[in-house]
Amino acid sequence: MELKDFQRTALDTLTTFLEHARLSGNPEEAFLKTLRERRPEENLPSYRTIAKLAGVPNVCLRLPTGAGKTLLAAHSIAVAGRSYLERDYPVVLWLVPTSTIRKQTAEALKKPSHPYRAAIDDAFEGRVSVFDISEIEQIRPQDLTERVSIIVATIQSLRTSNPDGRKAYAHSENYEPHFGHIPVNAPWLERDEKGDLKFSFVNLMAFHRPLVMVDEAHKAGTNLSFEMLVSLRPSCIIEFTATPNTDPRNGSNIIFRASAAEVKAAQMIKLPIILTEHPDWRAAVHDAIETRARLAETAKSDPSYIRPLTLFQAQDKGQEVSVEVLKKYLIENENVAPDKIAIATGMQRELDAINLFDPACPIECIITVEALKEGWDCSFAYVLCSVANIGSATDIEQLLGRILRMPYAKNRPDEALNRAYTHVSSPRFGEGARALTDTLVQKMGFEQDEAASVIVSQQLAIPGFEPKEFLPESIPVLLLTMESTPDLTGLPLSEAERNKLETWPDGTITVGLQGEISEEMEKRLVAAVHPERREACRASVRQHRISHHNSISPVERGAKFAVPRLFLNVQGELELAEEKFILDLGGWTLNNCKAELTPSEFAIKDTAERWEVDLKGEKVIYQHIDQNTQLEIGALKLDWTELTLSRWLDKACRQEDITQPVMLEFCRKLIANLIEHRNIPLHDLLRFKFQLAKATQQKITALRQQAYAGYYQTFLFDPVATVETCFNDGFAFDKRPYPAAWAYRGRYQFKKHFHGMVGELDEKGEEFDCAQLLDNQPEVKHWIRNLSGRQITSFWLPTSTDRFYPDFVCELNDSRILVVEYKGGDRVTTDDTKEKRNIGELWAAKSKGKALFLMAEKKNAKGLSISEQLVQIIG
Repeated sequence: MELKDFQRTALDTLTTFLEHARLSGNPEEAFLKTLRERRPEENLPSYRTIAKLAGVPNVCLRLPTGAGKTLLAAHSIAVAGRSYLERDYPVVLWLVPTSTIRKQTAEALKKPSHPYRAAIDDAFEGRVSVFDISEIEQIRPQDLTERVSIIVATIQSLRTSNPDGRKAYAHSENYEPHFGHIPVNAPWLERDEKGDLKFSFVNLMAFHRPLVMVDEAHKAGTNLSFEMLVSLRPSCIIEFTATPNTDPRNGSNIIFRASAAEVKAAQMIKLPIILTEHPDWRAAVHDAIETRARLAETAKSDPSYIRPLTLFQAQDKGQEVSVEVLKKYLIENENVAPDKIAIATGMQRELDAINLFDPACPIECIITVEALKEGWDCSFAYVLCSVANIGSATDIEQLLGRILRMPYAKNRPDEALNRAYTHVSSPRFGEGARALTDTLVQKMGFEQDEAASVIVSQQLAIPGFEPKEFLPESIPVLLLTMESTPDLTGLPLSEAERNKLETWPDGTITVGLQGEISEEMEKRLVAAVHPERREACRASVRQHRISHHNSISPVERGAKFAVPRLFLNVQGELELAEEKFILDLGGWTLNNCKAELTPSEFAIKDTAERWEVDLKGEKVIYQHIDQNTQLEIGALKLDWTELTLSRWLDKACRQEDITQPVMLEFCRKLIANLIEHRNIPLHDLLRFKFQLAKATQQKITALRQQAYAGYYQTFLFDPVATVETCFNDGFAFDKRPYPAAWAYRGRYQFKKHFHGMVGELDEKGEEFDCAQLLDNQPEVKHWIRNLSGRQITSFWLPTSTDRFYPDFVCELNDSRILVVEYKGGDRVTTDDTKEKRNIGELWAAKSKGKALFLMAEKKNAKGLSISEQLVQIIG
C-alpha cells in the first residue's frame, strides 16, 4: 500500500528525530532540534522524560481517526531499526489498549497479504515473526537475532496484577536456550531470592532492549503505565494516537501532527459530515434509510462497486430502543427486508462470517450498540443513525469513525459519495452539532476549528428557511434553543432582520440566524440562554462563523484560480522545470561519479573505552561493552564478505532515480576504496555499517546536488536557455485541496482568501500584516496563503537546492497573477533570498506580462512600505 504524502512526512520527521538522538545521545535535544527545523517560528513545547528512562527516546505521532496509524507503526519499525537501533532485525514490543485489539492486531500482522505485514516484509525481506503475548514461550533464540520479532500485548497484560503479566515476570525453563550467551553478572536483569538469574520473558526483553510501539497511547492510563516499561529496558518508545495525553507532567512528546485537512486531501476520509437533527428517533431512522437509498442510487454510476451501508446505534437492552425494538421497527415500519439487516453486538455477531465488500452481499443496515467500536472497518459505511438522545449517546466516536473511511482510498467522481452522513435524535436544535464537534475534538484528534468546518448541519425546515437539498450548499443556518427571546434593540436593522424566531409548546424559543454574527449580536444571544449553557452557545457561534466563512469563500462559489508555471522548451515540447527532469536533461548518472568517502565524510577512531565514528564533523559514540553485547547475541555479522556488505549497502541506500545495478557497483567500489586505500578493516565497516550507510547516502545526495546546481544555472539562466512561463498545464488552486496543518485563529476576518480557512498564518507579525494588506488591496480579486512543502497542492518554483513556496499568491481583477514572498529585515540579503528573488523574477519576466513577483520587505531599499511596494508593482 503506497504511503500518502503526510504519512511520508511523518516518517521523515521520525527519521530526523531518531538520527539526531543517535548522534547527540540526548532525546530532549533531538526533539527540540527536530521541531525547530520543521517549525522554526513556533514556540517549542517542553520534552517530557519518563522516570528512570531518561536516555530513551520517547515521541508521539498524532494522527486523527482514519489517518492510518497502524500502517505507519508498521513502517516505523524499519525507520527505527536503521536510524537509531542500528540493528538489522529489531525486537518489537507492540502495545495496544485492549485484548480485542491485541488479537486483531496480531492476526493482521501474521497475515502475509495484509498491508501491515506486507510493509514489514518488504523492509526485512520477509524475515518476520509475530507472537501474541500468549505465545511468548514459543519464541526461539534465532527469532530474536535473525528475524524481526514482534510481540503484541496490552499494557495491562504486562502488569504483575494480571495473570499474563505475572507469567511474563516468572522464571521458566522454556527460556533457558536464550540465556546461554547472556553474562550471569548482567547488572540490569532481575534475579530470584537466591541471586540466580531469572529465565523470564521480562529479562529476555531487558537484554534485547525492544523497540516499543504504543497504539492509542492515551488509553494506557497514567505515566505509571510507561514506568512499568522500565524493567523491560526499552531502547525507544513511539506512540501513535489521535488524542494524546497533553498533561505537562506526564504527557506525550508530539513530534508530528497530521490535520484532518491533510488526511482529507490524501483521499483517505469522507468529509464533511452532513448532520441532520430530528425531534425523535423514528424520524432519524426514516431519514437515515432515505439517505442510504439516495446514496445507493448515486453509487450505481461510480466506476467501482460501492454498496452504501447505514450503521444504527441502538440503546442497551431494557431501554426504549433496544436492538430488538429497532430491528422490528425497520422490518415492520420501514419495509426493510430481514436479509438486509445484520446485528453486531456482544451476543450476536452476524458480521463475523460476512464479506461486506462482496457484490453478492445483501446487507444494507447494521444494528449495533458498541460492538463495532474496536477494529471493525468497512469503507462502504456512509450513514450513522443514533436513536438515543445525542446528549446521552455513548461510544458515538467509535461509530462515527467507522463512516469516515473512503472507499478504495480515492475520492469518488460524485461529490455525494465523498461525504459522511449522520442522523441523530436531539430535542434541542444545535445540540447535535455541538455534541459531534466535541466528539471530533476530544476523542478523534480534530482541532476545534477543523471540527467546526467539517460538520455541516442539514436542519429540518423551520419557518423562514427553505429546506436544503441532498447536497447542502446553501449559506449555513445557526439554530439555537433558548429560554427567552434575545434583546435585539439597538442592533443594525440589516442584522436584526436576519433572525428568525419560533416558539415551541414547552416555552422554549428557537432562534435561526444566517450570515455574519457580530460580537454585539453574540453577547445578546448568550445573555438569553441559561448560564449553564452559555459556553455551549459561544461554541455554536464560533462554529457558525467558520461554516459561514467557508460557505462564502471564492472556492465554494466556484471561482477559478490558475497560476502559470515555469517550463523548459525542449525541441518544441514544454517540460516542467523540476529537479528530476533537469538532471535527466543534463545526463547525470552515478556511474560517472567517484565512489569514495574522504576522512572528513567517514572515519573510525578506536579508543580504550569506545569507538568514535565521524560523519561530516558529527561524532557517533559506541561503547565497547555495547558492541560486545551485540556480538554475543549475533547481531554483528562479522562473517560477511565485501560482496555481502556491498549488497546490504545497496539495499540500505536505494534511490528512486538510480537503478539497482548502478547502485550496487557504486557501493562495491566505495567499500573497496575504504579497505584498499583508506586501510579500514572490513570488520570495522561491518561493526559500523549503519553509519557507513548514512555516510554513503549523504555522499550520493551531495553528488546529485552538485550536478543539479550546475545544470540549474545552465538550463534556466544561460543566455540561450529556452524558458517559458505558461498557463498551459498551469497550477490550478481551484482543483486541489488545501491541506493546512493548522488554521489562522486571529480576530481579523479575511474577506478575499480563496478558502474560508486561512492556513498556517500567525494572528500577528509581519507576515500577517502583509496578508492583511493584500486582503484590503482593491486590485486583488482573491488570494491564498501558499502552504510550504506541499508539492502537489501548493504553487512552487525550482531553486538550485529544493523548491521555493512563495508566501502568498494573488489573482488581480485584470486576471494577472501576483506572487509575494515576504522577508524580514534579517533575511533580505541572504543567499537563499537572492536565489528566490532570481527565480521569481525569471518566472515573471517570461510570462509576457501575465505574472508579477514581489519580494516584499517591511521597508525596502527605496524606503517604500509594503503597501507602497504593492501599489508600485501592480501599477
